[in-house]
Parts: sequence; C-alpha cells; structure tokens
Amino acid sequence: MFTNQIKMPKKNFLKPAFLLFLAAGLLSSCDKNDDEQEPENESELITTVMLMMQEVGTANTVTATFRDPDGDGGNAPVQFDEIVLKPNTVYNTTITLMDESKTPAENITEEIEEESADHQFFYTPTAGLNVSVAYQDKDANNLPIGLETTVTTGAASTGKLNVTLKHQPGIKNNNIAIGETDVELDFTTTVQ
Repeated sequence: MFTNQIKMPKKNFLKPAFLLFLAAGLLSSCDKNDDEQEPENESELITTVMLMMQEVGTANTVTATFRDPDGDGGNAPVQFDEIVLKPNTVYNTTITLMDESKTPAENITEEIEEESADHQFFYTPTAGLNVSVAYQDKDANNLPIGLETTVTTGAASTGKLNVTLKHQPGIKNNNIAIGETDVELDFTTTVQ
C-alpha cells in the first residue's frame, strides 16, 4: 500500500508553529480598539476669568479680569486686574470663564452650568482680608456651584482673594482638597 505522507521531524514542526503563535500574539496586542470613546468631561482651555461685582442697591460695578490668551504656561498673562471694593458693602457677584484662543471665543461658563454637579468654585480670602463670600447657587444635589455669590466686605484691608475651580465628577462634596483643579488664581484685593 502506498501512502503519500511527508514525514517531518517533530522539532522542525514545533519551531514554525511557535513562531507563528508568537507573531499572532504580538500583532493582536498592538491592535487599537476603534470603538474606544474619548473620556467625558475633558478639561477645557480657560484663558479668561471675569468677576463682575455689583454693589447691592446701586448700579456701581467692579470688574476684575484675568486674561492669558495662550493658557497656562507659555507667555505671561496680558491682564490680571486688582479687585478694589468699598468697606462694609455687599456685592452680588458672577464669574464668567472664556476660552479666547478660539474664534469665536467659547463661553466655558455654559459648560460649568451644564456640568454643575461636577464643578465647584471656592473663594478663599487670605488672613487679614476682610472679605467673606457666600454661595447663591446650588446644583441638583443641593451643593454649591459658585457661579453666583455674594461678597461682603468689612473694614479697610488688603490681601488676596483666591478663586479656585475644581472638577469633581462623582466626588463633589464641598471639599476643595479633592478633584482636579481647572483654575486657580490669586486676585490682589483691597478694601478701601
């Protein structure tokens, strides 16, 4: 009986099979998953922060602006206003954030409003600065947002008002120590 078989030594068969298996494993590990989506709530570039403080009972408004067209790093800010307030006065205050690196400029404040359960502004005066800040807005979980505040001044003083925006998706609990910092600025402030 005639059989048409090719006899190959076992060791010669195992080597090519092993190399083929190894190559398949390497190629599959390099394969990108095209179905992966970009992470949600990616940080936006914030180039401009504007505080608008209207004295209660009057039309007097104090505006303080921080503007850094190329964002953090790179060139120095082109505008960083000092806040000058009257003593023993209450101000209704709003904050606006912009990305002015785009044309037209993008209002980042709207995104903060939409994602208010994930964001909070913190306003911290340095020791000796007679300024207090009270939140006037809350998210769906009854936690402060800080887009609208009341600023109350006491006697004449100087110092800095630290304004920090924290991004805290799923962990927001009115704690400045947690989450990612989106903005942190120290406005020189004078009450006179």
